[in-house]
Amino acid sequence: MRSKLLAADLSAGPEPVNASVIRRHAARHPPSAARPVPDHHLPTDGTPAGTVLHVVGVHLFLQDADGRVLLGLRHPDSAYAGRLWHTLAGHCEREDAVSSLIREAEEQAGLLLDREAIDLVHLVHSQNSPTASPRIQLFFRARTWSGVPRVREPDRCVEWRWFDPGSLPDNTVPYTRQAIEAILASHPYSDMGWTR
Repeated sequence: MRSKLLAADLSAGPEPVNASVIRRHAARHPPSAARPVPDHHLPTDGTPAGTVLHVVGVHLFLQDADGRVLLGLRHPDSAYAGRLWHTLAGHCEREDAVSSLIREAEEQAGLLLDREAIDLVHLVHSQNSPTASPRIQLFFRARTWSGVPRVREPDRCVEWRWFDPGSLPDNTVPYTRQAIEAILASHPYSDMGWTR
């Protein structure tokens, strides 16, 4: 704009209100030598350099009429947490978190959830090791649902069972235990595995 204003022939008519001020300023303050341009190289996927992508997990905190919590026993050969009790859980795919939870509940246990009756009740920010992807673990409470939990993915989960939340099995996934305790204490956030 500076160069256009300096080159403009404004003698033919009235000068725009601010043009003279801008032209005088541009004439008195010529551009300085080339300014350093910040180094913002983007990786080929568009993620800013230094960004660490987090895996997002969704978890179902489901309580029956007696206040017991639903947990599944992970298959011994499962890729994660073999022989440990865990909430119904999965990873977000290219979908919103609530849709992911609804999909996982039906796929894993045959449970049908109502989107309008799902509340986010806790978030665990976890890291298992310095080389593993950090994780955002979202825990949702379903206020209503239909169906009876049944094993639909036997290669991942061998049993569904209801537990008193104050007496969880010793072999419960550590961040699951932490989240359940936090939910019962009305704490919306916790973390695990980070060094401070």
